[in-house]
Amino acid sequence: MTPAISIRNLKKSYEDTVALKGIDMTIGDGEFFGLLGPNGAGKTTTINILTGLVRKNEGNTEIFGKDTVKDYRFTRSQVGISAQEFTQDWFFPLDKLLYFQAGYYGIPKAKAKDRVDELLSRLGLEEKRESRLRQLSGGMKRRFQIAKALVHDPRILILDEPTAGVDVELRHELWQYFRELHQAGKTILLTTHYIEEAEMLCENVTIIDKGRVITEGSPKALTNQLGKAGITINVTDTEADIESCLKDFTYTREDGRLHFTTQDPEEAMPEIINVLTRQGCHIQRVETTKSSLEDVFLSLTGKGINE
Repeated sequence: MTPAISIRNLKKSYEDTVALKGIDMTIGDGEFFGLLGPNGAGKTTTINILTGLVRKNEGNTEIFGKDTVKDYRFTRSQVGISAQEFTQDWFFPLDKLLYFQAGYYGIPKAKAKDRVDELLSRLGLEEKRESRLRQLSGGMKRRFQIAKALVHDPRILILDEPTAGVDVELRHELWQYFRELHQAGKTILLTTHYIEEAEMLCENVTIIDKGRVITEGSPKALTNQLGKAGITINVTDTEADIESCLKDFTYTREDGRLHFTTQDPEEAMPEIINVLTRQGCHIQRVETTKSSLEDVFLSLTGKGINE
């Protein structure tokens, strides 16, 4: 199957600054994909090259098998981008701005009407359709950015920091909407400074730093492979030969506390509990600790995502 986005050996420099040093990335059709990295890692440059806003120096970028430079009319029609920065005209009402955006893709106003009405309603902007952008709160501006990206019903949606500066309630509402779009078959490329956002939404992520890919995979696979996790079990005093029965596990013992080191606590816990109960141990309490995608990010980059 032809991937939605294919990037090979992508390089870009701005005068003396090297932004991308040979990025490789593949996003499947219908995939929810996260592109993570600290500030200056090259995320925005990658997106801008894909969407024709920046010229690459070297490499190949394709959307549904078509070159983004040679077949730019096709590739740009397949993508909607909810940009981090607000670049709309401040003097027109929201619905007119959406009609303008549809017109850029050759969609006449009469045909675009149902789509504009649907997006304004779904994103809670119906009552603000005649308002100007400068009259909106930060959260409503974010909703409008998403509506603008979707007005021509693209197959690929790029979300660049879509929940930056919004309150918790709206963030969760937008997450649910993104899940619905994904379930409906849209390919979504997400960049975010909220690691838990990527962890909850994305099927796969690529982490880049200083213009290079440093790791990629599913959030679960990365945390299992690179993170630290464990199980702590409190047991009552027993005559059982614990050392013998637990010889196949990595653990430490401190009085009545047994701490097991494991990559996947959920998988290991039932087996450990079965072994202990068969030896007559009375289990009082079980606690699990598991690494997050943020722990993986910190271990690989040596810095927080906002640094």
